Amino acid sequence: MSPITSSRTLFALARALPVAVLVAVLTIELSPARFLYTGPLLSPAPALAAVTMGPVGTGSVALAAGAVSSITATYNHAWGTGQVYANLLALVVVSVASLTTSTARVRRDRELARVRRIAQVSQDVVLRPVPTRVKDVRAAGVYLAAEAGARIGGDLYEVLATPFGVRIIVGDVRGKGLPAVRSSAAVLGAFREAAQYAPELPEVMRRCEAALRRELSGAESRSRQTEARGPSEEFVTAVLAQVSDAAVVELVSRGHPPPLLLHRGATDALETVSSLPPLGLEEFLDTADMRVETYPFEPGDRLLLYTDGVVEARDPGRRFFDLSAHLTRLRDGPPQELVDQLLASLLDHTRGHLEDDAAMILLERDPPRDSSARVPR
Repeated sequence: MSPITSSRTLFALARALPVAVLVAVLTIELSPARFLYTGPLLSPAPALAAVTMGPVGTGSVALAAGAVSSITATYNHAWGTGQVYANLLALVVVSVASLTTSTARVRRDRELARVRRIAQVSQDVVLRPVPTRVKDVRAAGVYLAAEAGARIGGDLYEVLATPFGVRIIVGDVRGKGLPAVRSSAAVLGAFREAAQYAPELPEVMRRCEAALRRELSGAESRSRQTEARGPSEEFVTAVLAQVSDAAVVELVSRGHPPPLLLHRGATDALETVSSLPPLGLEEFLDTADMRVETYPFEPGDRLLLYTDGVVEARDPGRRFFDLSAHLTRLRDGPPQELVDQLLASLLDHTRGHLEDDAAMILLERDPPRDSSARVPR
């Protein structure tokens, strides 16, 4: 039984429990076993209902409990005894408290649902869904925040069609929480603007760097007021990729894990020759020049960009997730199906518990329309 099915079953049983209590009390009191004292069992019924029902359901159970108490008292000729009035008084007190609790819970659930809707809108603004096709490239993405209940975190990604080809960014902000989301939004906003106008990838990266610097400058004043950590501790690893009409992929990396290229059944890590520090650590950058490094990306090849939350994920035995091996074992299928398989393998490896945010973007170049056309090498 899946966890979702198990939860639904337990919820259904919890909702049925108050009714089962009332039926059991009524059955006992109207049977030869009425010598059993069941009066105190009626009072908890509204409280049990308040756990899983709204005010209407809780009130209905309370009224039903009162009716059962009246029926049994009449049947057993118990009116006028102290036990009956004590039970009714306890039932009234518990019912009022249960109605109050149920009303507050429903109000809280509605507020939580509203917050979740806002979070979903925020996710769609900061992390937009990856398009399934951009020009001659099929794409898919997946993102999972490590923070419980979160929909967005410190990882960032975007896939855009531009006049210069398909441009992709994948990055990882140091830390979690709202500061990471602000840094992520700043870098993504700069990328979306610069990717459409800057002809060279290094210029796009510089625009992202400048946007992050402005965000961290604003964070400095906020950290002084709140005595939070300073912006000197904030940085973003990022990799930019560009896929144009040529059978290559161009990369600029700033301290980010190397993308993986799946070509003819073999997986290679596209390690960049130039080692550049992450965005936000420009003082460690020896030169203002960022080299564009080019690698073959032929029709039918797959390119996986990811964040370190994927490759640094550990199982209970503290063994790292072997992303390269899992990518190599993937069969043919659409990119979304393949990233879903990778995500399932990742969650199985970690037993469903991630210590860091995890994001993956998979790109696949369409095979040539003319199968007789040769791909330049």
